[in-house]
Amino acid sequence: MQSNHAACAFLFPGQGSQYVGMGLDLYKAYPEVRRIWQEADDILGFSLRSLAFEGPADELTQTENAQPAILVSSYVMYRILSDLNLIENPSFLAGHSLGEYSALLIAGSLTFADAVRLVRTRGEIMARYGRITAGKMAAVIAMDEDKLSEIAKEYGVDVANYNSPDQLVISGPAEAIDKLVEILPSLGARRVIPLPVSGAFHSYLMKPAAKEFAPHIDSVDLSAPQVPVVANSTAELLLTVEDVRSELKRQLSSPVIWHKSITRIWENGVRKFVEIGPGRVLTGLNRKIIREAEAIASEDLIKSVLGNG
Repeated sequence: MQSNHAACAFLFPGQGSQYVGMGLDLYKAYPEVRRIWQEADDILGFSLRSLAFEGPADELTQTENAQPAILVSSYVMYRILSDLNLIENPSFLAGHSLGEYSALLIAGSLTFADAVRLVRTRGEIMARYGRITAGKMAAVIAMDEDKLSEIAKEYGVDVANYNSPDQLVISGPAEAIDKLVEILPSLGARRVIPLPVSGAFHSYLMKPAAKEFAPHIDSVDLSAPQVPVVANSTAELLLTVEDVRSELKRQLSSPVIWHKSITRIWENGVRKFVEIGPGRVLTGLNRKIIREAEAIASEDLIKSVLGNG
C-alpha cells in the first residue's frame, strides 16, 4: 500500500475496545473475513474467533486474548473498508498502545502471522507481570498535566497515557494508585476512575516485561513502513526498520503520548481521522483533542454498508 497526498489518517484502538460479537456481522457477510479469522485460529492453535464472537466476556477481556482479538478485528475492518473503497489511502497511521501493532501491520512493516503471534505473546507477558507486580491504573479527568506529573512522581507512579488535554492515565503500584484515586479530586481533578486492567501498563513496573519481550521483537523480520506511523512513545515518525524495532521494545514501559501524536498529524495537514477497529474510543478522544477535525469510526461506516444501523 502506497501513501498518497490525501489528508487522512487511520487510527487503531488498543486494549479495552474489545466486546463480545465484535466483527460478527462482517464474518457472516464476507468470505474473506472468514478466511482471515481462520488463519488467525490456525496461527494461534485455538479458536480466537469463538472468543471474539461468543465470549465469555471475562475470557475475551484477558490481556492475552483481547490483544490478538482486537488486532484481527481491526485488520478485517480495514480490509473490507478498503476493498469497498470506503476509505482512501492514508497519509499517516497511528495506534493506541496495542493498536500500534495494527498500524504497523497495515503499513506493511509486520506480516499478519507475525503480528498475531507477537501480540499474543505480548499479552501473555503483560498479564504475567501484571500478576507479579500487582499494579493498577486510573484515569484522571480534567487535571493540570504538570501538577499531576509532580504528584505522580511523589507517589512513585507514572503518567502512562496522555489521551487528551483533559484525560490522563496514571499507572503504578496498587497501594499508590488507590491513594491517588482517593485524594486527587481534592487536589484539582474533576474525577478519578480506576481502570479494569490487569497491571500497571506503560509504567516502570513493566520494564522487566519489556526486557523479556525484546527477543521476540528481535526474532521477527520487519519491513520499513510504507506509510509513516506516529510512535506512541515519542510522537515522532517511524520510517525505518530500526525505528520500528526500537519503538516496539520501549513501548510497553513508556507512556502513550496520544494527544501529541494526533496534534502532530494535524500539523502535517491531515483533517480527517478514521478509527479502524472495534468501538469509538479514539473517535471521542480525537474530537476533544482537535474539535475542528473530522473524526469517523469504522463501525459506523460498516453499519452503513450492512444496513443495520
